[in-house]
Amino acid sequence: MHEHRQKFISHPLLKEEQIEWREYQIAIAEAAKKESTMVVLPTGLGKTTIALLVILERLPAGKILFLAPTRPLVEQHSAFLKSVLKLDPSLIQTFTGMIPPDRRKMLWGDAKIIVCTPQIIENDLLSNRITLTDVSLLIFDECHRAVGNYSYVFIAEKYGEQAKQPLVLGMTASPGSEKEKIMEICASLGVKRVESRTEYDPDVAPYVFRKDFEWRAVEVPAELKEQRRMLEDILEYRIAELQKLGFIRRKQGRGITKTEILELRRAIEVQLAKQKHADLYKALSLLAEVLKIRHAIDLIETEGVFALKRYLERLRNEALSKNGSKASKRLLKDDRFVKVLNQISSYKGEHPKLAALIQILKEEIRANPNQRIIVFTNYRDTAEMIINALQNLHSADTGIRAVKFVGQASKMDDRGLKQKEQVEIVNKFKEGFYNVMVATSVAEEGLDIPATDVVLFYEPIPSAIRSIQRKGRTARKKIGKVIVLIAKGTKDEAYYWLSRSKEREMRRRISEMRMMDLEGEEKENTNTRQPQQLALTDVPKLTIFVDTRETRSGVVRFLEKAGVNLKLKNLEVGDYVVSDRICIERKTTSDFLDSLVNKRRNLLEQINRLNSEYDKPLLIIEGESLYGHRNVHPNVVRAVMASIAIDYSVPILRTRDEADTASLIYIIAKREQMPNTRAINPHGKKPTASLKEQQEYFISALSNIGIITTRNLLRRFKTIERVVTATKDELMEVEHVGEKTAEHIREVLTTEYRE
Repeated sequence: MHEHRQKFISHPLLKEEQIEWREYQIAIAEAAKKESTMVVLPTGLGKTTIALLVILERLPAGKILFLAPTRPLVEQHSAFLKSVLKLDPSLIQTFTGMIPPDRRKMLWGDAKIIVCTPQIIENDLLSNRITLTDVSLLIFDECHRAVGNYSYVFIAEKYGEQAKQPLVLGMTASPGSEKEKIMEICASLGVKRVESRTEYDPDVAPYVFRKDFEWRAVEVPAELKEQRRMLEDILEYRIAELQKLGFIRRKQGRGITKTEILELRRAIEVQLAKQKHADLYKALSLLAEVLKIRHAIDLIETEGVFALKRYLERLRNEALSKNGSKASKRLLKDDRFVKVLNQISSYKGEHPKLAALIQILKEEIRANPNQRIIVFTNYRDTAEMIINALQNLHSADTGIRAVKFVGQASKMDDRGLKQKEQVEIVNKFKEGFYNVMVATSVAEEGLDIPATDVVLFYEPIPSAIRSIQRKGRTARKKIGKVIVLIAKGTKDEAYYWLSRSKEREMRRRISEMRMMDLEGEEKENTNTRQPQQLALTDVPKLTIFVDTRETRSGVVRFLEKAGVNLKLKNLEVGDYVVSDRICIERKTTSDFLDSLVNKRRNLLEQINRLNSEYDKPLLIIEGESLYGHRNVHPNVVRAVMASIAIDYSVPILRTRDEADTASLIYIIAKREQMPNTRAINPHGKKPTASLKEQQEYFISALSNIGIITTRNLLRRFKTIERVVTATKDELMEVEHVGEKTAEHIREVLTTEYRE
């Protein structure tokens, strides 16, 4: 450290002695103030502090919009800014989905800094509730996500179009190892400069603590090797069948990668779209079996018997269910596969990685009872196995106090963690209530989990991004340790060296890009890329009601570019309402097929509701081919389409892709709304509705609330009159009605109407 450097940064808007003076942060921030920049910095080296320094520069010029991919990250950034800035907290707004859209619109006008997830801003932009005209700085945290259809891409594009003085700051620990991917991120965000540092740069080194790396090799037991060999024989038989059909030329099926299998599957699906042939269907079925067998082999090699047993049990249940996949059913008819399944079910031991892990944890906690350890694993089943084993230990003897940390999604036998629960676990981990966190990928990115002394990989991963994020969880405030468990003679070894190679490649690419003319590269890439546009201009503005879930697709973005006035709403039926008589249900080919095999997504029930609500319902199926996917027989597809068209009198329109769908919806809306404008009614027709339906319709339209909340309100208050005269506290007694919803209902009912 340089002795002449002041200890803390001083600024009129910054509270005293809050932000330490670090030379590399100052240098990066100075560069980022001048032009749109992507900052690549290892986790724990203060990307948020750099963002703060740029905020201080740009705040007088307009609003600051700070985007992060998850709500816990948003709340973390918001709390940080409020703790260090001399601003009225009301000027720093945190937008979540719990705040009604009209309320967000009002708060947007008064706020100086808005911190939120990108989906909220995307929806508000699509609905024309806000513009980015006065945003002087747009920050994208975890900016490596800015590819494809992710909301960051759309928001950056709108920012470039609308802002008076645009400046973008992207932040990531690892943008990837491929030059094309990094260039795509930069182009998507409008970034002109890359600023990066590694732990080895001289201006960073004084602030970085050493990481000790070690890998522990474990032998796979002979019994598991034998079961693996049996699975490989079963796999080889399927590969040989694919060779006979002429789809694979390799002699050894074990050598074919998962990526190659998926590419082959896509190629076969393209062929099926052009011609129907029994060999193509057979090859698809064989590939589905190959993927399932390969996954079982991977689990037995690197994860453990518990995870494999759970997987095989799910496979068995799928095979026995009425709507289970044909691949699962065929595997359960293979005597050799059933034999392996039975042997695994009766196996009493566990993968030696578990014993090695427990021994390492005991040694580390014994050496330092106050340290924190994160154990990373790829699969929830493995996390469950580890946590069960650790919780069965006597914590008073071992000192291990373990907790599982997984994502929000829940399965039938595996409940996810809500964001509130995740934050609570992180806080208890910080405080020392837990000292071992067994985590899946959800703990790799973003969340503030400081003071982690040891990071342990239960298995290596081939991704440079994820590997760097995991390693960045240690050595933030003192010397840290990274331990990787590797099963000998398995894919673990290949993945370990592959991730190291990709990390080196990423550092090299980033170093190259610091010296490149990104603007020139971007122009060259733009000339070679010609995305399909919705070429519809010089026409009066149309209005279309869109179901909020459709914002995940590119269709809505194409419509927005065409100048459509979009009204986002939780539609009870359909996806797009273009007039009082036409409602459109959009299905991709995969959605359509899924609704045929998934009992929870009854397609004909959806069509029936659509037909009962609107005079002219339409079904759009988007994609190249409906046949040869999801193991659904072509005759089943044909029968359902015939029923929709004949029994329900709902026309079926086919489109090529999202742009084609948007163009078709636009033309339909134009026909309906011009020259004689028809009314647009998102609630459909109600001339023959029952009294009950009319009551539900009235309340659901009152404040844009869903049917479940509507029915809860009517059950509680019995009549519409009592609902509209209820107090805020009385409304909040109803299930699913929180304080913000109750306030919004009262605001709608009591605010004076203005012309």
